[in-house]
Amino acid sequence: MRRPRAMVLDEVWRKLDGVEALSGPQGGPLRRTVKLVLDPLVIRPVQHPSCAGAILTADGATLLATRIYAAADVLRATAAWFTLLKQVRRALRITEGNPQDLYFQRCFELATTAGHPDPVRDRQSAEAALRDIHEFAAGRTTQALKDHLTDAETARELGGLIEIAWRRRPVGAVGGDHTAAFEELLDTCANSRVTGDGQPELNRLVAAHAGTHSGIDLWHRASGGSANELGLTAHPLPHPPALGASASKADLGLPFDRTIYERVFTVLQASSERAELPPIPELVTDEIARSCAPWALLDETLRVAAAIGAALAVGLSPFGVVSGESVGRVRHLADAARTEDRGGVAMAERSGRGGAAHIMRPDRDHAAGAPPVERGSAADASRPDHSGAAYSMRPDRGGARDTTRTEHSGANDVTRPDPGGARSVAEADRGSAADSARQDASGAADTARGARQVVAPGRVARETAAHQAINNRWRREAYVLQARRLTVHEAGEASGPLAQIAAELRTPWRPYLRRLWVRLHGRDVRAAPVEEPDELWDLLDGVARSVILDHRTKVKNALSANAVAGEFGSTESRAS
Repeated sequence: MRRPRAMVLDEVWRKLDGVEALSGPQGGPLRRTVKLVLDPLVIRPVQHPSCAGAILTADGATLLATRIYAAADVLRATAAWFTLLKQVRRALRITEGNPQDLYFQRCFELATTAGHPDPVRDRQSAEAALRDIHEFAAGRTTQALKDHLTDAETARELGGLIEIAWRRRPVGAVGGDHTAAFEELLDTCANSRVTGDGQPELNRLVAAHAGTHSGIDLWHRASGGSANELGLTAHPLPHPPALGASASKADLGLPFDRTIYERVFTVLQASSERAELPPIPELVTDEIARSCAPWALLDETLRVAAAIGAALAVGLSPFGVVSGESVGRVRHLADAARTEDRGGVAMAERSGRGGAAHIMRPDRDHAAGAPPVERGSAADASRPDHSGAAYSMRPDRGGARDTTRTEHSGANDVTRPDPGGARSVAEADRGSAADSARQDASGAADTARGARQVVAPGRVARETAAHQAINNRWRREAYVLQARRLTVHEAGEASGPLAQIAAELRTPWRPYLRRLWVRLHGRDVRAAPVEEPDELWDLLDGVARSVILDHRTKVKNALSANAVAGEFGSTESRAS
């Protein structure tokens, strides 16, 4: 019998004793227990694929239970070490960071190497572990950042720096149109591992300051590819950054709207070696200069990467398009804003702002997007960035592989009629066994109505090899096949996680560019330019995979939560 993984985890965990420190109020495992201890250290789903899915077979459920029961003694010792570390933490008056995030894996290590702790004998070991965890920051902590920015005299000086930097922004005439060069580079980047081309085009764009020109244009463009339409700011035009004094990974602002505190906060959260970062005052002044620069980036290669990413993003079309739809080359989103209000895109935007998590989550993932800490967002990774930032499974190696058949859709889907579009939609629908009985020719008409609801901002001249590769992968996702049907309904008729994802898929450039900016920002802080076409494509393609994985995870968690809620009468799954 197939059962939800979260339900199996919950049942097995409740049979263990002595693990209360790792459990929630209702007795199930905490989400961080699953993410930081059970999955990576006990169950190891990569090595045991039968334990990895959202729905487990009978054999998979048995194997999962066996592995947890086999580690029961280590898990009890982990809980005891965590309790001891929290006691010593209070005694040392340490307030930095979340204890679960910082200590769970170290406690599992101590439990494995030293066994069950003695509260008296092992107190010194606990203190040494805490100092090792916290002293790596070398004074570069979020508390130090807050103290620096909330000092009255310092705040006045920094406010003056922001005003001067914003007033001195480059406002000269924007250079020529580089759209054709961006498209050529996207073609060569997607094929660079085969052809080895692309380096001359990239060098020419960097030498021509194409990224700087496109960033300056965003400061002044109010429609037809504005920063607001691309999802980079909530204002009609970008505003100067505020200083700020607090931040939350779950509620970070859009890239151009983030305060100086939020920007430095995400850098600190994403860095595994804070001692290698500049001191806090230098980080802050550098960030002020960066936030008032084109694309809010200092390195020209990263600005070019952002501009190329924008050219790629506006041509993304997860839903595809059907024959008979013809849209002009230059799009405006005045009508799209009204559609978003009706269709629930605003809800998706609020959800997407955490990013980084990114993350570190995503975007929210994943908040600073710093490799090798691009968790998610993470940074990006926890995207999540946010952030954003922090998906341990990122980048997505489990996604559908690109097929040899090329589907002619994507950027051209939103710029010119596609006689093969209806056929490609039908073929994609036949790939979904659950929907094949209901999907027929009427599905193509539904897709047409949904696809016309929101059109891409800016200019999309043609579909490149990069668009084909990402669009083909995205359209094969099962959640896209289902979410596409929800685009024909109003928000009142369709609700839940799929409806939210469907709203994001109507404007795919928004989550894509938010996550791309987070990663570029992390590279800018670490002075890691993008100098080769292969490196550029890895970055652009990796962001697309990250967004796809983020959507997959939302669907999986929603399915797990619903299954556990049905079993235990609760809407929350602590094991999801």
